[in-house]
Amino acid sequence: MKQLFYFILLFAGFSSIHSCKDLIDEDGNPLVDLHNNTGLTGPRALYREITDADTIAEYHYSGLLLSRVLTDSASITDIMYSGDKVSKIDFRGFLDLDNNGKLDKDSVSYSQIFTYGVSGKIDKVSESRSVFRRTPPVIPGDPPGPQTLFRKTKTLYNLKYAASTSKLDSIIMRSGEDVSGVPFVYKNYSRTGYTYLGDNVSKVVRHYGPMSNDVFGAPTGKLGYDYANFDTQISAYTLLPFAYKISVILSTEMNDKRSLILSPNSPKRMAITDLTTPIPVPAVFSTDYHYDPQTYVTKGYGINYIYKPL
Repeated sequence: MKQLFYFILLFAGFSSIHSCKDLIDEDGNPLVDLHNNTGLTGPRALYREITDADTIAEYHYSGLLLSRVLTDSASITDIMYSGDKVSKIDFRGFLDLDNNGKLDKDSVSYSQIFTYGVSGKIDKVSESRSVFRRTPPVIPGDPPGPQTLFRKTKTLYNLKYAASTSKLDSIIMRSGEDVSGVPFVYKNYSRTGYTYLGDNVSKVVRHYGPMSNDVFGAPTGKLGYDYANFDTQISAYTLLPFAYKISVILSTEMNDKRSLILSPNSPKRMAITDLTTPIPVPAVFSTDYHYDPQTYVTKGYGINYIYKPL
């Protein structure tokens, strides 16, 4: 099984808290005081996710709407709207595309266009992505050359919802390489299914495989993600728009481990399993959560959640 870096980071046992400089936002507004755990009164927004080592994400807003997210290695996500609905998300930065536990040195740029169905829910996400790679040095020992275009892809995601509950039921991905002068065709697919316990996502299974002439071939990979022992308090991710959470999950082909962000509550136990092995053995992680007086989570799996007033 490939290294499950994100969870290893989360469960590494972070204990200390950032200094008081983290207790105000970019406008100078006070944040949750982690040392006294007094919480906020009234409307709030998620502002930062931090560990004792670094800031994982910082969220910026335009009025009440999430407009920009800063993540690892100065990566930037910009969120655009049509009315109050997310219409487009642009990303520029670095990702762990091969799931080896490290951010790739190749930079990534993608745009995702969100289409809504008659129910008002997202039914399609169209993505155009470019990967840039540094050219090797001409003379050994010299620095590498500038980032140049390495690969372009186009991907279409179809989202389906259960008729009886209106909850997200599945995401079907079709993807192919976009080569200049060559007719575009989808060559790869994935199918992701969601199972729920109440309103919380309890299980995610994703199949991967090749496709030809819009026909899915036999799966060549299958990964499972299980979430259990949910609390009854409020997840920090309930404050983020659904479209952004979907974008995070779709940012790499193996980022379904972040599916816990779709749930209103927080799981105290998570497991990831490579289901293609003869005897699947899950990697299991667990935590206890801390909360503020308004029952919003303030810490779990080594991440501290910082809020700001709206």
